[in-house]
Amino acid sequence: MSNRLFQNLIHQMKDVIGRNIGVIDENGIIVAASELARIGESKQRVKEELSYSSNFIVYEGYTYRFINSPGRTDCIAFVEGDDTHAGKMSEILAIALGNIKTLYDEKYDKISFIKNIILDNILPSDIYLKSNELHFNEEFRAVIVIKFQGTSAVNPYEAVQSLVKNKNKDFVIGVSEQDIVVVKEVTATTTADNVEAYAKELLSQLTKEYSVKLLIGISSVVENLKDLARAYKEARISLEVGKVFDIEKTVMSYENLGIGRLIYQLPTTLCEIFLGEVFKKGSLESLDRETLMTVQSFFENNLNVSETSRKLFVHRNTLVYRLEKIRKLTGLDLREFDHAVTFKVALMVKKYLTSKPTKF
Repeated sequence: MSNRLFQNLIHQMKDVIGRNIGVIDENGIIVAASELARIGESKQRVKEELSYSSNFIVYEGYTYRFINSPGRTDCIAFVEGDDTHAGKMSEILAIALGNIKTLYDEKYDKISFIKNIILDNILPSDIYLKSNELHFNEEFRAVIVIKFQGTSAVNPYEAVQSLVKNKNKDFVIGVSEQDIVVVKEVTATTTADNVEAYAKELLSQLTKEYSVKLLIGISSVVENLKDLARAYKEARISLEVGKVFDIEKTVMSYENLGIGRLIYQLPTTLCEIFLGEVFKKGSLESLDRETLMTVQSFFENNLNVSETSRKLFVHRNTLVYRLEKIRKLTGLDLREFDHAVTFKVALMVKKYLTSKPTKF
């Protein structure tokens, strides 16, 4: 249980109750109090005495009562005074703290449950039983992995937690110091673009408020809790594939990875065989930077010679000459669609082999 949560409630109630109040944790230590100087005091004797009482005890001018949390009696509320008023106020305080503790513990248990699912630390057969126990509904959800890059004074988990508004339905989970996962509840009509727009908004807010550098990977939308492990892997793959094929992008969606997603999952030996079959030995390496930039622009302009020459500020004949040079070196005429597709895929395969990303 968060001691800060206890302290916030104590701070709000101290003027209403009109006496010094506080909370003792399961170790017998005062963790929240209207008198801040008392935080950290040991009250082990009180805990021992109260364990023999069925209700409450009065000790050294204070009334102590176990917090009413279902199935648990580990924390104690106390109110200054040994009169009837102190008894009533301690009861009210115990009930209020018990309710907030129950809600917090249930939320914490839900987060732990979701974390175990995405990390594949729970048996599929146990997911159904635990989800019923925690009152989970089968809703549509998407997994968003936010990777903080470099060093920063900001706490990544707290930064993301502060920006996620629907805390009753969305879960923020720290899987490492730099990687934070948001499991977001969506609807049946939510598209990949909708989730990507939400992720971009998170990116914008985090960048603006904390001046951090981020990469974000997004999964497809899944219908069941048991599919969250797959969704998490998709989000991680989005990050890796994006780093290989979309260097300029900071938000990558699994459903929008295109052919890069397929190439990423191919064995490297198969990729090497493919490159050897497509290109003559050394032909790909013989293409200089200017030629490769020309190819990239040609693809971006849908194989349109006139439009590409205009964008590159070169004469049409100059572009045709460069394309002919590529054809002679590689045997592929990029003005033909099939040849262009083969060349495009081959370049991506080469990029993939050069990067050698870590697979999950």
